[in-house]
Amino acid sequence: MKLLLALAWLSVVMPASARTAFQARCEDTIGQSVSVLTGQQNGYRVDNSYSFHGLSSMKGDRAPGSYVLGLTRTESRVGIRVEGTMLSDPSSGYECVAPRIEVTLTYLPIVVYVGREFAPGTCAYREILTHELRHRDIYLAHLPRAEKIVRETLARRFQGKPLYAPAGQARSLLQREIDSAWLPFIKREMGKVEQLQAAIDTPQEYAGLGKVCAGEVKSFISPAKRQQRT
Repeated sequence: MKLLLALAWLSVVMPASARTAFQARCEDTIGQSVSVLTGQQNGYRVDNSYSFHGLSSMKGDRAPGSYVLGLTRTESRVGIRVEGTMLSDPSSGYECVAPRIEVTLTYLPIVVYVGREFAPGTCAYREILTHELRHRDIYLAHLPRAEKIVRETLARRFQGKPLYAPAGQARSLLQREIDSAWLPFIKREMGKVEQLQAAIDTPQEYAGLGKVCAGEVKSFISPAKRQQRT
């Protein structure tokens, strides 16, 4: 990840014997920088209240003439809270901060939709639900992976050490780094789940789903396609 190169941090690791009095005061009294990251799952529910026409409209981007029999939806949320103890050194014109960065990664409750034409307990319902639960599982598995990547990247950046900046600039520079670098980076990591989701929604997958259950699924779709052509 490319962090802002223009930041005026003086976070250079120096031997203890070469530390200035201000560095010693910062490193020995204000504590370490800390990154706290929490990933929170919020479960899932199954919704059978929409028709497959409604789900097709909800999906939006799809191949012409295709229908959505089931759909799995959620939204990710990223929260970042920044605090930090600070010291200033009038003689050098610099200040130091030991930031505490708290990151929360959350999915809204996952909703697994199955078209209401497919009654619970039927073969078609089970096949569609099985496919959608694969989408659910991808969401559930991705959150801890994203959490691990973000935690490790934060740890490499801050290394538990205070950061230094010209007097009056530490808080604004830190916030700028959060807004311009960290927030986009974390959102990209969370968004990578959609690439994994697309990988299981192949034409072959949909074609196979239409053939299961002795044509039960296809029997619902075919009249809709004939009506669309007319």
